[in-house]
Amino acid sequence: MGRAGGPRRNLMRERIAHLAARLMARDGIQDFGTAKRKAAEQLGAADTRNLPNNSEVEEALRTFRALYEPQEHRAVLRALREVALSVMRRLEAFNPHLTGAVLTGVAGRHSDINLQLFTDSVKDVEYFLMRERIPYRAGERRVATAEGWRSVPLFTLEAEGTTVNVMVYGTKDLWNASRPGMEDGLPVRAKTAYVEMLLRDDGKE
Repeated sequence: MGRAGGPRRNLMRERIAHLAARLMARDGIQDFGTAKRKAAEQLGAADTRNLPNNSEVEEALRTFRALYEPQEHRAVLRALREVALSVMRRLEAFNPHLTGAVLTGVAGRHSDINLQLFTDSVKDVEYFLMRERIPYRAGERRVATAEGWRSVPLFTLEAEGTTVNVMVYGTKDLWNASRPGMEDGLPVRAKTAYVEMLLRDDGKE
């Protein structure tokens, strides 16, 4: 009985991943959890054990963009990376790192840019934005860490018509046990020099 149920569960998991990817690409949903829940609901999959993980949805999203919008995706991704690099250069004093879909290459026209800063003074970041007359909204975002959930200061900016979410961490967060490594050959977060390299490589294709 268990053997018969396994393939069905795997098939449903795959269907949810691909539908979630389509919802993210076409409807502009950026949160993986929201996309997975909506996809499961549309497919009538009430059993949450069928839900794919974020990496599975991201891979499905990568496949979707390659199949259905290859030229548009390449142009949009390059434009987003150029905006990200411009903002990172302005924030260079605060050790900026690019994360999320713009780094991993699955971002689309609805995607935000996500940056992380590593500094011991959130106030210095806010004073810089004020001094440079960069409009922003201040808030917080809950993030998961090795020690559990915590709130991280968040500044939301607009750059060339794109929303840029800037989360501010302490300098010690770069070296703690939960620091990210590599996934599929890409760092989970990347410094300015790496983003410059990505753009150079994009230009060679």
